[in-house]
Amino acid sequence: MQWIKETFLTDKPIIAMCHLRALPGDPGYDAGSGMDKVVELARKDLSALQDGGVDAVMFSNEFSLPYLRKVRPETSAAMGRVIGELKREIRIPFGVNVLWDPYASLDLAAATGALFIREIMSGVYASDFGLWDTNSGEIARHRARLGLNKLKMLYNIVPEAARYLADRGIEEIAKTTVFNNQPDVICVSGIMAGASTDNAILQRVKNAIPNTAVFANTGCNIDSIEASLSIADGAVVGTTFKQDGKFENFVDVRRVKAFMEKVKSLR
Repeated sequence: MQWIKETFLTDKPIIAMCHLRALPGDPGYDAGSGMDKVVELARKDLSALQDGGVDAVMFSNEFSLPYLRKVRPETSAAMGRVIGELKREIRIPFGVNVLWDPYASLDLAAATGALFIREIMSGVYASDFGLWDTNSGEIARHRARLGLNKLKMLYNIVPEAARYLADRGIEEIAKTTVFNNQPDVICVSGIMAGASTDNAILQRVKNAIPNTAVFANTGCNIDSIEASLSIADGAVVGTTFKQDGKFENFVDVRRVKAFMEKVKSLR
């Protein structure tokens, strides 16, 4: 899959998450500190991730809990401000993920020059956020309207905190998602951020779609990454890079360096 090396400048890339703190309108937003603090904290995490040697970074509104399936304009605007202020400091390929709104993710990618997005863009799910429906045809047309034909699309087919509404095997879902949507990557997740991706499921998906890239999407750590990368074509990594490996903490550059040294030895 030559496009992976062309985009990320390596095989089996590690895409690190830069989790933005709660934004205006979010229940957890710190209005007293304001957006300047959100930008400052994102800058520190970005610096630690880049200094630690990750291959790419993806900005997400991870602390906008509980998530919306259609975000409000202030969320996209706030994310655009953060990325805009950090843009000159970004030294590696970057993507965006506006949870959980593929249209907003595409809009943000168009505005910031992101190279990829990750989203739920196909299927219907019963989730903690209610009935989670998608419209893959409209998403594809929105992408085309924005002129984003070169944007790489990472499809998550095992959403966190959700289950496919129909009784379909993961292999069938993977095959039909590839046929109907032509995704660049299929992502396989655990039940929530930081939860391990089941390597047995990862293998089943890869076997079903050998000609499409498959990424481990959650829960990779320094002890599990060898097994995951023996199957997957790359990984999205967030929680394990944080202090003490806890979701709510900030990025620890020492953990990033140790993880990436392990990955480079495997590659």
